[in-house]
Amino acid sequence: MEFTYSTVVNAGLSEVFAWHSRPGAMTRLTPPWLPVRILQEASGPSSLRDGQAVLGLPGGLRWVAVHQPASYDPPNMFADELESCPLAAVLSWRHRHQFAPAGEPGQDAERATLVTDTVDTTLPGRMLRPMFAYRHQQLADDLAAQARARSVCPDSLTIAVTGSGGLIGTALTALLTTGGHRVIRLVRRAPNNEGERQWQPEEPAPTLLSGVDALIHLAGASIGGRFTPDRKREILKSRIVPTRRLAELAAAAADQKTPKSAGLQAFVTASAIGFYGPDRGEEILTEASPRGEGFLADVVADWEDAAAPAAAAGIRTVQVRTGIVQTPRGGMLRLLSPLFTAGLGGRLGSGKQWLSWIGLDDLLDIYLRAVTDPHLSGPVNAVAPEPVRNLDYTRTLARVLHRPALLPVPAFGPRLLLGAEGAAELAQASQYVRAEALIGAGHQFRQPHLEQALRHVFGRS
Repeated sequence: MEFTYSTVVNAGLSEVFAWHSRPGAMTRLTPPWLPVRILQEASGPSSLRDGQAVLGLPGGLRWVAVHQPASYDPPNMFADELESCPLAAVLSWRHRHQFAPAGEPGQDAERATLVTDTVDTTLPGRMLRPMFAYRHQQLADDLAAQARARSVCPDSLTIAVTGSGGLIGTALTALLTTGGHRVIRLVRRAPNNEGERQWQPEEPAPTLLSGVDALIHLAGASIGGRFTPDRKREILKSRIVPTRRLAELAAAAADQKTPKSAGLQAFVTASAIGFYGPDRGEEILTEASPRGEGFLADVVADWEDAAAPAAAAGIRTVQVRTGIVQTPRGGMLRLLSPLFTAGLGGRLGSGKQWLSWIGLDDLLDIYLRAVTDPHLSGPVNAVAPEPVRNLDYTRTLARVLHRPALLPVPAFGPRLLLGAEGAAELAQASQYVRAEALIGAGHQFRQPHLEQALRHVFGRS
């Protein structure tokens, strides 16, 4: 059968084609509900002509799609064909990516583009439609976010990123590279290519940030699990010391910058809404609200203070206080979605707790804005405009997945898994956090409403 999906995106023909040719395009287009891993992507104009993309599938299978030189017609088309075994013996797949100006004759071809995906395959269309709806929405939203970033920062930046292999780091580096920025991944092992630099968190090399315009520091031990004394020390140490060393390094580099070298312009660090404490009742929390009590509040306060040397040196610093990230690939939603899919989901305790959430792609846009917007600085609450109560969250998730939400989780349940302190700080936390800084700056959210966000990441739009 032949399957076709078309939409118009508000970007020029050359930019849309170039976006597909840059590293990270496949990462940005792969739906998060599919059980696949990207092992290799075709990036660069020559790869779109004759390169290949490789996906890891369950059971050790691989999907190898080879690009077809005879169909390469920039900026109008490229194509790929499934050639992996044993899949190719039972499944056919030939995918044509086509692009054409969408305006009326005589209008500027660089204003809008008709994007058409045509697939000749044995797979049924009902399986393909959600995937391509997701892909086209991602493309349109990414191009829009990158255009907004270019309006305040037209230059391509060199951005160093720690934690680039994690859930957020992988998606963020792909958003940056498809936008034309150069990413340098700071890794602890020996570098594999020129896009990586080795760093020692407790003693980074003096030249680590040489030639870097902005730093995004994401690395840190996971806060999931029981808060044992050893775990607490690991969480604290993995955040405070590396952040301070990087800030000191950035400050030292700022003292040595010359008229020909502007040096580091932005120092962006991950943070968390744990700053406000686990339960502030019905209080509306903004960036101006005082810190709360508890272990995570202590960690986040010290974590943000560790960036002080960079700020004192005149470098613009941003602390991204992240809410509960929504993606089936990790975090809270990865744990809940199998339960809800099986019809075993429900509210936690009373269900009255406030949940300040953020879609993964909206979080990435905030990081993009943090490195490109010269007017954004200080703590930034990375949460959607509309927090929801736990009861409303579970009802919405169940509705999106077409399942009931009838089995409430008793309050003692999280304590069995996380301990009393971990349950209070994580599972049972109630925080009504408002993105005051972003809303005041006119920030545009991709999915400001919870149901809209969940339908997008589960392919239920």
